[in-house]
Formats: sequence, structure tokens, C-alpha cells
Amino acid sequence: MIEQDWLNERFAEHHDRLQAVAYRMLGSPGEAEDAVQEAWVRVSRADTGQVENPAGWLTTVVARVCLNMLEARRNRREESAGALPPEPATPHASTFPTGRADPEDEALLADSVGVALMVVLDTLAPAERLAFVLHDVFAVSFGEIGAIIDRSPAAARQLASRARRRVQGASEASDAARSPKREIVAAFLAASRSGDFAALLELLDPDAVAVEVRGAHAVAAFFAGRAQAARLALVDGVPSAVWSHRGRPKAVFTFAISAGKITHIAIDTHADRLRDLDIVFLHADKTEQ
Repeated sequence: MIEQDWLNERFAEHHDRLQAVAYRMLGSPGEAEDAVQEAWVRVSRADTGQVENPAGWLTTVVARVCLNMLEARRNRREESAGALPPEPATPHASTFPTGRADPEDEALLADSVGVALMVVLDTLAPAERLAFVLHDVFAVSFGEIGAIIDRSPAAARQLASRARRRVQGASEASDAARSPKREIVAAFLAASRSGDFAALLELLDPDAVAVEVRGAHAVAAFFAGRAQAARLALVDGVPSAVWSHRGRPKAVFTFAISAGKITHIAIDTHADRLRDLDIVFLHADKTEQ
């Protein structure tokens, strides 16, 4: 009874942290609560005699439960049945740091990039997601992460690094998609499609240059009524416009902007260069309708 009382107290003491770990692993408050409840069932049946660091041990158990859930989620998506990572039979001492008292201060995942980050996390393999979340958000050592996923510390470090690059790319793309340049390019495409000469002039610098055309009036006249098939896109992470034919990019329009005005429009139609570009089309908004 004394041991159970001790376990109840430790679990209650670290509940908020465990909930934070589960939420950042799974991206769903409901699933996070389920994971914490499952972890409680497991630890309540365990021998706690060897537990030297309750916070680390409980975090390990929750992380393994979340890893199982991520694997199961992935298997459902692939419509295949695979074995889930095994839960250890006995708890182990942990070297997880316990100095971070408030998990809300560690809310990198939910707050830094928001929805865009959660979307990219869902594209990561379960082990990548676990390595990134535990190390970058909760400062878990790669040795401990490796033990959870049955990998070496070096392999765990590599998984976290790979995930970090994907997450950073999502952050940069999210920022670019919301940038003022994106709004200017979108407005330019809308004005070009509708033939709104006055709107084009408003967006162009008086000395704007495009192709062999120089001056705002000449550039506006050149683009008025055009760009019907061009779409707003991020090209290598930069707001641009892309014209495609049968799904293949045929021309990329890049924009130089200064003081809120378009100063230069470059058009690249070189097939080899276009093949090497990273192009992500953006959804149309009201400015493009």
C-alpha cells in the first residue's frame, strides 16, 4: 500500500509533464489523455523498487505508449498490420533532466509554427517524431531516446536531426506563405487575370522592369489580361508564380520587391532549371478569385 501511495503521488506530481509529452508526440489532446491513462495502467502494475528517477521513468513509459500509438496510426493509414514496438517488462533508471518544472514553457511544437508544424510532424516516421520531440522539446538525451526506440545514441541523433530539418523547412515555408511578398504577388496575379490596369500600376514601382519591358505603364500593359493559368506558389521557399502545362512547370515568375512595390519580374522557362526547383502551390484566396 505504501508503494502504491508513493506511485500515486509521483504520477500526480508529473502528470502535467506527461500530458505535455503525449500531446506533442500525438498532436491530439484526446489521444494524449488516452496515452497517459494507458501509461498509468502499465506503471501501476510495475515493480518500482529499481526506479531512481520517477520523472524519467514515467516519461519513458509514456513515450513508449505514444510510439506504439504512432505506429498503429501509421499502419492503419497503410492498411497493413505490423508488430508494435514492445513495452519493456521492467522499468529502468533514467537520466532525463527534471529541471523544467512547467511544461507550458516548453511548448515549442504547438506554439512556434502552429498548424503547419503539426502537419509536418504527421509526415515523420514515428521514431523520427519521438526523437525530435523528446530531445528538442524536453531535452532528453540521445542515449535515453535510443533505449526507447532500440537504436544507438548516434542513430537517435540522426533521426532527430532529420526531423529537425523537416520541421525547420515547414516553419520557413509557413512564414513565407504568410509574408507580405506573398500578398503582393497574389494581388499582382489577380490584377493581371482581371485586366485591372489601375491595380497593376498600384503594385508596380515606376521604374519596374519585366522581360524587355521597362516602366510601370509598359509592364502593366504587358501583363494586363494575362497570367490566366499562372498560380501562386513557393519556389524554393520564395513566393512566386508558376505556369504549368499538363502538370509540368513551363515558366516561373520571380518578383523583386522594394518598399512594397514590384521592381523587377523575371521569367525562367529553362526546362532543366525548372526541374531542379522545389515548387509548392499555394491555395487561392480572395485576392486571387
